Amino acid sequence: MRRRQRRQVPEEENVDRWMVSYADFITLLFAFFVVMYSMSSINEGKYRVLSDTMIDAFKTPPKSRDPIQIGEEAKAFVPVDPLIEQPRTEIVQLKAPETTVDRSRQMAQIAEQVRESMQPLIDRGIININQDKLWVEVEMDTRVLFPSGAAQLTQQAYPVLEELAEVLRDVPNHIDVEGHTDNQPINTLAYPSNWELSAARAASVVHLFTQSGVEPQRLSAIGYGEHRPIADNDTGEGRQRNRRVTVVILADKNARRMLEIERQIDKDRN
Repeated sequence: MRRRQRRQVPEEENVDRWMVSYADFITLLFAFFVVMYSMSSINEGKYRVLSDTMIDAFKTPPKSRDPIQIGEEAKAFVPVDPLIEQPRTEIVQLKAPETTVDRSRQMAQIAEQVRESMQPLIDRGIININQDKLWVEVEMDTRVLFPSGAAQLTQQAYPVLEELAEVLRDVPNHIDVEGHTDNQPINTLAYPSNWELSAARAASVVHLFTQSGVEPQRLSAIGYGEHRPIADNDTGEGRQRNRRVTVVILADKNARRMLEIERQIDKDRN
């Protein structure tokens, strides 16, 4: 009698194998967001590294098939002139990317030029110069620039600003002109508030700079009103210090704003 062969049941296909790949993907995604979160704290040091890296990346010349050694002169081969037996070569001078040290040195040179030009007004306390690694601030008392409550330049303001414009013409940097007032309210037909007055004063200085040869695309006029005081508005002396126009010469036009964002973040956290 023939034995009945046992019918083999096919093994069930494992349909849950996708969960292994999915779990790996979720793990990698979690690690990615952990790294991003750890980098979310902005500080000046990180910004400097990021800024220098981006500048180096965009200023680096495109790669060629023949590598060029940085720091030495590279000779580019030119086809032989049919009238001259010796091949001609051209010297290519490689320029190293600008670093934070270079920009800090440039800011020091600009600050020294401004001091030499404005020393009499600095001695009289009408102009004050503050230097940072990435910008130079030239603070000017509005008494030498504008009548009270107005944005039209006085006659004595022209030689002062034209002297400063001579320095600004020779530098390629971006320049912010900031207008500031005290906290005394103003409400006139021309200037409904200190916002309009401070912005109009900054614009008047910008117009004079352009007329003196400073490239307009490098200039910005900003009005802060009474909201960026540097002294106490409860005293006459403090209010006088707050009524000012600040010319900010920037090594990196975004550095100042990034620092303000960082300070605001730190303020919100505290």
